[in-house]
Amino acid sequence: MGLIAVWNKIYRTLASVRTGIILLLLTVVVSAVGTVVLQRPTTDPEDIQRAYTPQTLAMLDRLGLTDVYHTWWFIALLGLVSISIIFVSIERWPNAWRFYARPYRFPEPHFRATLPLKATLPVADANSGLNVAEKVLSKLGFPVERNVDHDTVSLYSERHRFSVFAVYVVHASLLMIFFGGIVDAIYGYRGYLMLDRGQVGNTIELRTGSVGPTKHLALPFMVRADKIGMEQYADGAPKKYWSELTIVDNGKEITHKTINVNDPLTYRGIRLFQANMGKSDDLDYLGLVAVGKNDQEHRIQVGLNQVVPIDDEYSVRIARFVPDYYAQDGEVFKKSDSIGNPAFQLALTNKAGVETKVWLMPRDRNMSEDAPYRFAATEMKTLEFTGLEVAHQPGQWFVWGGVILMALGLTIVFYLSHTRIWAVIVNDDASSTALWIGGACNRNKEKFETRFAEIVTGIKEELNPEKNGNNVERDRETAHV
Repeated sequence: MGLIAVWNKIYRTLASVRTGIILLLLTVVVSAVGTVVLQRPTTDPEDIQRAYTPQTLAMLDRLGLTDVYHTWWFIALLGLVSISIIFVSIERWPNAWRFYARPYRFPEPHFRATLPLKATLPVADANSGLNVAEKVLSKLGFPVERNVDHDTVSLYSERHRFSVFAVYVVHASLLMIFFGGIVDAIYGYRGYLMLDRGQVGNTIELRTGSVGPTKHLALPFMVRADKIGMEQYADGAPKKYWSELTIVDNGKEITHKTINVNDPLTYRGIRLFQANMGKSDDLDYLGLVAVGKNDQEHRIQVGLNQVVPIDDEYSVRIARFVPDYYAQDGEVFKKSDSIGNPAFQLALTNKAGVETKVWLMPRDRNMSEDAPYRFAATEMKTLEFTGLEVAHQPGQWFVWGGVILMALGLTIVFYLSHTRIWAVIVNDDASSTALWIGGACNRNKEKFETRFAEIVTGIKEELNPEKNGNNVERDRETAHV
């Protein structure tokens, strides 16, 4: 079998409507599985471990079912469905275009004989019969055109011819949605960025479905958290988190916005959502009472990297902050990064520039005896942090465009149908002149049958005004199916 024969077989298979439907149903089933099985990028690992046994979780991970939408086989399935839709559309496009570009305007005898919806009405003469039919059709909203074929005049009317392309609008919408999903799966990412108030950063922790070491990614710009806050209900429960963010790109402040959960900041196609907030383990400021040799008290607040005057003689700064300390051999060491048993090394500097360092342990109240001041901690405040969900989904514009296009296509499918009506003068069995009228539509046939009966009734009323349009039921029988 040659390459051309193989290609033709593949093409015929993928151009089959049955193949397209099977692939589309398979995509829907797999997508449904992705909504039932907990997905790793959006679910806490501990929740997943609680939901499944280790053996089940290992099997789900191995099959990629804990991150369905980013697996290679799901991307391949979307690509295969898209190719099938393209081939199906190509295969049927010539007939659709021929039907649209060259509509069948003149009803020849063999066509009139096979048309299901038709009626024959006696008329006095050809001209008056066609004039009445044209008048009634125009009155009911059907545009009419006259056609001449071999000296025979006929009427042709149609509405919504463009609706024959509705299926291609739906096909295009599916292709856009699938293409957006493929782009997001390959080039998109989600991550988490935590910033203390006043901090600038751009390194996010990627949220991936793979099991393994944490991956990080540097954003192409910097994010600064200027302010962080929370609105509360009357009972103290949190109502809304918010953060004031500034985007810094190439050293320049580009944009500034206050974000919350449902109102992200978007820059260069990357969206920053408010995910959470809380207290960090980084020091904001320390409240101190400094008591001198004369027992005079001085109340001050000292932040990291700040030098604060105590009086005219001395100033103080925090030389070292240990959030959770332990002491060994006269030295202070850090036990952990979480605030548990804090210690502060204070640096006192006099006018002559002589510096004296002392340790302040608020819980143990240990203090150097030779310091010019005795210190006591009155308040310790840590910085607030904001947790930002970072999402880059370059395919979302295609997805939303596809959704809008699908809504348009389905509107055409369900609410508009291609209707065609023909009228021509014929000779009936008694060799008298009669008006033959027929109609066809591609959808909503029951509704069109009622509409066609109204047309026939209207023509009969115009042809026989003295009857004033009686016997509607008899008219419906004349317009038989």
